[in-house]
Amino acid sequence: MHNAFMWFIFFWVFVLLFMMSVGGYFMFRKFFKVLPKEDGKSKLDWQNYYVEASRHLWTDEAKAFLDLLVDPVPKPFRDIAKHSIAARIGQVALEAKADRVTREHCIEGYILATPRRDYKSLTSYLEKQQIDYTPFKHLLQ
Repeated sequence: MHNAFMWFIFFWVFVLLFMMSVGGYFMFRKFFKVLPKEDGKSKLDWQNYYVEASRHLWTDEAKAFLDLLVDPVPKPFRDIAKHSIAARIGQVALEAKADRVTREHCIEGYILATPRRDYKSLTSYLEKQQIDYTPFKHLLQ
């Protein structure tokens, strides 16, 4: 009986250490996003700026297309992903001096907001949805 309790304690020590490590990793990543860059604004500050600055450019069609693009993201992370992708799309539209957000802005911003490690799943999802991304293939290099 004593030996089984010892193994039970060892098991829970490793489980708790693993859980704290995973949680610490994600907290550390979030901490880096909040740190100010050379210009005095953090990555999150810039995301909020581009979302607010481009809010008037978004049409219902563009919002629906954004919802389609973030659909493969797991539900607990979808709002955060949607915000960061919308910020990048807004940046693309503002830099192009567009009068509204188009599908092309959405596709380009979606590609630019996606980490390089996820390009394979990004392209397979776009192909599955029959979304033409050929004008933006150079961004995937």
